[in-house]
Amino acid sequence: MLTSYYTVKTYGETEIVIQKSRFITYVTRAETEAEAQSFIEQIKKQHWNATHNCSAYLIGEQDDIQKANDDGEPSGTAGLPMLEVLKKRGLKDTVVVVTRYFGGIKLGAGGLIRAYGNAVSEGLNETGVVERRLMDVYTVAVDYTLLGKVENELRNSTYDLHSIDYAEAVNVHVYVPKEAGEGERFETWLTNLTNGQAAFSTGEPVYLETDVTHTEGRV
Repeated sequence: MLTSYYTVKTYGETEIVIQKSRFITYVTRAETEAEAQSFIEQIKKQHWNATHNCSAYLIGEQDDIQKANDDGEPSGTAGLPMLEVLKKRGLKDTVVVVTRYFGGIKLGAGGLIRAYGNAVSEGLNETGVVERRLMDVYTVAVDYTLLGKVENELRNSTYDLHSIDYAEAVNVHVYVPKEAGEGERFETWLTNLTNGQAAFSTGEPVYLETDVTHTEGRV
C-alpha cells in the first residue's frame, strides 16, 4: 500500500464554452477499471446525443492501468491530452469524461488539444484534490488523571486525534503516519509524557484524507 498519494476529492462536474462548443467535464474517483468503465458508460447514456464523449483514467498504485479514448475526435487530440493532465497533477485512481456538443466552428488539432486539456483542468479545480495518507490507528489507554495532559499535548502536536472513549481507563484513538519509525517515535513520546503509564495497541491501517491546495498543472 502506498503511504500517500493524491486523488480527486469526490464527484464533480463543470462546463466551459470554446468557440460555441460546449465541453462538459465529469470527474470521479475509481479504484478499479470496472468502476471507471461503468462511470464512462453512465455519462455516455446521459449524453447519448452528444457529438463526443471522450475519456481518460489512471488506476493502480503505480498507474498500472492507463486508458484514453478520443471517441471520434482526431487521434490524439482528446483522450491523450486529458490523460496527460491527470498525470501532471500527480493523481491516481481518477476517471474523467469530457462531453462535447459541437458548436459549428472547427478548432483544429491544436485547438482540440488545448480545449480538452483545459476542460479537464477546470473539472479538477472544481472537484478538488485530496492527499490520502496511510495511518496506523493507535489506541492509547491511560488513567483519567492523565487525560487532560495527554489530550492537550496531542491537540498541540502533529498527530491527529481521532476520538476518546471513556471506560474503566480512557482510550484515546490517534492517527499516526504509517511511515518508517513514526510509530516508535509516537510510543516513545507518549511513554515519556505519561512516565510509562500508557498502554498501546493498533488496528488495521486506514487512509486519512486532507484537502490539497493545487495550482494549474500541479497539485
